[in-house]
Amino acid sequence: MQQLRDGLLLQEDLNFLCTNRIPRIFVTRMMGRISRIESPLLTRAGIWLWRLFTDLDLSEAKESRFRSLQACFTRELKAGARPVDPDPGVIVSPCDAIVGSGGPVEGTRGFQAKGFPYSVADLFGTEAAAEEFRDGCYVTLRLTSAMYHRFHAPDAGRIERVTYHSGDTWNVNPIALKRVERLFCRNERAVIRLRLEEGSPVALVAVAAILVASIRLHGLNVLLHLRWPGPNELPCRLDVARGQELGWFEHGSTIIVFAPKGFRLCESIQPGAPLRMGQPLMVRGAPGAGSV
Repeated sequence: MQQLRDGLLLQEDLNFLCTNRIPRIFVTRMMGRISRIESPLLTRAGIWLWRLFTDLDLSEAKESRFRSLQACFTRELKAGARPVDPDPGVIVSPCDAIVGSGGPVEGTRGFQAKGFPYSVADLFGTEAAAEEFRDGCYVTLRLTSAMYHRFHAPDAGRIERVTYHSGDTWNVNPIALKRVERLFCRNERAVIRLRLEEGSPVALVAVAAILVASIRLHGLNVLLHLRWPGPNELPCRLDVARGQELGWFEHGSTIIVFAPKGFRLCESIQPGAPLRMGQPLMVRGAPGAGSV
């Protein structure tokens, strides 16, 4: 048993070294350039290699052929592939993901992993921006490289503003989250502030990572990437419907969803569980708050 534990720890250390102790920003920019090359041969070879290391499934993709690796990363799905739960008492997952840390916000503090807290104010950029979510609810949703990479509105409302923070590109997998303090606050990220139709604020924090070349948001005629100094306050007044597409990552990463006091996670939201866009995520107006 001790040998097994030692082997797992060594594997984690090697993973951390291979994905983080490298020139992360340089490698990420190079990946962005390579992924945009429009070459059938390069694209087929890249997808073949990708499938050797992941459970990439393209059967739900709207297109069967891709002009570049980026087009495959950011693929659309066939109509009806992600039904959106219509229950007005819940807000839904904005993306396909694996559930990470979540539960009640402790004052204005969240957790990236057990024993690794971070300030929501640091994540958002200001104390005022975090205050609406004091004692609220949050959940971390990690997108793996093989997943559907587009993200959507968790409910109907209006996007009031977007704050873009340039930053590092640490890997956001569980291994790194247990080793790098305040990782989400260090990485490139976009804070999307949504006001629901009934008045509640909801925030989606799209956190980039190693090999994530950029974040694209509909409603903003700009590609958010590492060459933008930050923070940048981007005016936005976009009405959205529940499940409407908001944008995409150009590789796997993380979205952290925040809701105010009075929301709690659905009982089905458990750590390590797979989740699809459109499935129930948080419940409105319920007493108490579960944690994962």
